[in-house]
Amino acid sequence: MKVFSEKKQIAPVINTFRANHKTIGYVATMGALHKGHLALVEKALDENDAVVVSIFVNPTQFNNPDDLEKYPRTLEGDVKLLETLSNDILVYAPTVADIYEGKTESEHFDFDGLEHEMEGRFREGHFNGVATVVKRFFEILKPDNAYFGEKDFQQLQIIKKLVEKYQIPVSVIGCRIYREPSGLAMSSRNARLKDAHLKAAPFIYKTLKVAKKRFGTKSANNVTEWVENQFKGQALLELEYFIIADANTLKVSTRKTKNKKYRAFIAVYAGDVRLIDNIALN
Repeated sequence: MKVFSEKKQIAPVINTFRANHKTIGYVATMGALHKGHLALVEKALDENDAVVVSIFVNPTQFNNPDDLEKYPRTLEGDVKLLETLSNDILVYAPTVADIYEGKTESEHFDFDGLEHEMEGRFREGHFNGVATVVKRFFEILKPDNAYFGEKDFQQLQIIKKLVEKYQIPVSVIGCRIYREPSGLAMSSRNARLKDAHLKAAPFIYKTLKVAKKRFGTKSANNVTEWVENQFKGQALLELEYFIIADANTLKVSTRKTKNKKYRAFIAVYAGDVRLIDNIALN
């Protein structure tokens, strides 16, 4: 398996693919790979002639310096995991200097308000950082198709908007949330959970599933209040937010309207580890 640490190394390979009309699939990761990442890579392998996986802990999308410092970095293990799928995968694991060229700052974007909802309210500047690095990777790797998980549904919508507004020639493909047998959404952050929090965390998805059932007969406000009350009884889990929103605009919904798609979004602290999840409601 080829691992590249500089764009000048991988650029000629990408250019050769393009010249030979080979389709390129791309999976963006911050490393600490798990089965959820592998599912994205498998889909990319099935649908493209070549696949590139980036492994890069992006500093501009962290508004908490401690979170950035503690984020797991396991490149050697990540490469071994990818090798279980295919030795033909290209890994691009650049340095911060290679990506930002000495200016580690975010660009500023307008995503028609998507960036101000949910995560945008609680993580100032987060989506500017995400969009900056994804746009940079798109420019370097020139993929035909890019695969992102629905666990970060707001991020997925923002990347689709990025491609639309900047007329980037890539198809952004959303993939279902990959879960542990317990229902906990797979995340690199799960590795940081203490045993007690790991046992408590499946309550998040359990609550989302019940909220979905209640949404069939109850108002959005009623479901939100019910979820908030459920977490008051959880000593190891602290609810940051639960929101029911329009799946397209991500605007908070208090009333249900026919022919609209709704989604429930949640953020929870399990100790010092922040977990997010979501579920389609209709």
